[in-house]
Amino acid sequence: MLRFTRHRPGIVEKRQITLNGQTISYNLNRSARAKRMRLEIKRDTGLTVVVPRSYRLDHLSSFLETKQSWILGNLAKREKIQSLYTRKELKSGDTIPYLGRDLKLVIQQTHRNTDSVKLEQDILVVSLRPGNSKLNVALERWYRMQAAEIIKKKAAELSVRLALPYNRLTIRGQKTRWGSCSRKSNLSFNWKLLMAPEPVIDYVIIHELTHLKEMNHTKRFWQLVAEQCPRWQKHRKWLRDHEPELNVILSA
Repeated sequence: MLRFTRHRPGIVEKRQITLNGQTISYNLNRSARAKRMRLEIKRDTGLTVVVPRSYRLDHLSSFLETKQSWILGNLAKREKIQSLYTRKELKSGDTIPYLGRDLKLVIQQTHRNTDSVKLEQDILVVSLRPGNSKLNVALERWYRMQAAEIIKKKAAELSVRLALPYNRLTIRGQKTRWGSCSRKSNLSFNWKLLMAPEPVIDYVIIHELTHLKEMNHTKRFWQLVAEQCPRWQKHRKWLRDHEPELNVILSA
């Protein structure tokens, strides 16, 4: 099962430090379970510094200064992602990701009985009826249809190549999963994967197919994944880095 990343809150104290002329606010979390010091950048709370209960805080500032480049770089990335969460409704001229490339949206009115979406090279033409038609609803419907066609085709081909037959495949809109595999050999994939590059989609499918042989995430499981997808770590990182963006594009 491949899930979206999730974070556990544990804020104890709010602090500040100046790094490269910037005043950075952060949350200090003293954890009885932490064995070493670590840094986390969370979408909702920003920088969190987790330290063991026994850690001497007079060493904290010097440690954060040694991590200045990482902290400032990742906070800048978080700020960019945060701006996506306040984006307004998509409009003509905006771009939307599809199979790793950006499609330009062209939105027009139609007098037909139904809304329609048509891909013309790198232009996505969306025809909406006047009145209550919603752009995001029409786009999601189109993505789901594309996912049903593309992911099912890829899964069928990979299933044969890996000699790992599955029972049934469904396309869903899971909030916390990219894909899943049940003990009844049923596969499920998130339609938002159609916004990712094709090698990333292939990795997710291989990941779930491998669960047909290893229903776990042991070392053996990852070895099997690596045999079929040597760059799986790069693809998994892409999903983690772009997860907030993919989740918000059609949420407005």
